[in-house]
Amino acid sequence: MINLASDNVVGASRPVLETLLKANDGAAMPYGTDSWTADATAMLAKVFEHEVHNFMVATGTGANALALAALTPPWGAVFCHAESHVMDDECGAPEMFTDGAKIVGVPGVNGKMTPAAVEAQLERFAKGVVKSVQPAALSISQVTEAGTVYTLDEIRALVAVAKKHGLKTHLDGARFTNAMLALGCTAAEMTWKIGIDVVTFGASKNGCLACEAIIFFDAALAENFQYRRKRGGHTLSKGRLLGAQMVGYLENDHWIANAKHANAMAQTLASGLRTIPGARLPWPVDANEVFVVVPQSAKKALDEAHIRAAPWSSNCVPDGFTIGADEAFLRFVTSFATQPSEIEAVIATLSGRRAAAE
Repeated sequence: MINLASDNVVGASRPVLETLLKANDGAAMPYGTDSWTADATAMLAKVFEHEVHNFMVATGTGANALALAALTPPWGAVFCHAESHVMDDECGAPEMFTDGAKIVGVPGVNGKMTPAAVEAQLERFAKGVVKSVQPAALSISQVTEAGTVYTLDEIRALVAVAKKHGLKTHLDGARFTNAMLALGCTAAEMTWKIGIDVVTFGASKNGCLACEAIIFFDAALAENFQYRRKRGGHTLSKGRLLGAQMVGYLENDHWIANAKHANAMAQTLASGLRTIPGARLPWPVDANEVFVVVPQSAKKALDEAHIRAAPWSSNCVPDGFTIGADEAFLRFVTSFATQPSEIEAVIATLSGRRAAAE
């Protein structure tokens, strides 16, 4: 099987596994008080060009939910894209970890919110009105659920709206590195330098086994977070195994190499798809996700060739972009482990050249 349904389907990369094996030898202090975690925090501070308050967890859901809980009271509201991960794919974890805060979806094509759309939703939840939840945070997905990437100016404009209304800002960076490379910017330029308060720095999709970092740039926001993480069940007793993953991930710019390969494979796939009769891409490919409409007959060919892509919602496609009953809307996701031969097999199958590809 060729599985390009997600970048979660692949395992950990070799340097991460090798660093884990090193950390596994001998003894180390528990609960993140070990030297591996300290080294990881120092490396993250260098990456972000800023002192960081780093709290690592094993899941992206835990990272997002805990980060938002630090920004939002139980009577608060978190604003995010209507199809964002925190809205649709975390089984109510943000609501649970905030002790009941409301998650408010903001509509937007191509997976992106606009300042005007955020303003429109904020008008529905006026500050100081006792019968209404109180606006508290804005969560921005980077990469978005549509595989698109906000420009720095777009993030800056969203942050400006948030700050005007007294909201804290969270960046859901499950595919942080893919977005950063797509923009050609630094980690600092995509976060604190444009007003992001908290970032969930994703590593699991880009080479780690299970490791995400919740990064605060302001000590005041991080105050008492260690207790919040522990209370939520996300403090690992053998915390060095998180720290070691992050060290192996960041060392020698391995995180950059992994995302660069994934993004390049996505561009190769997109170029091939544009040659397939009947295939249509609804928006440009920014990072490592490729969305495409293909005839149902092409989807059947993929199934028969044991090539897996994810069927996707068409809710945020651009106006005028229609998907017929005889068509399928699919998402392909490339990773650090994607091979050129897999991309060639996808294109060959969709071109009706399956036998030649085999």
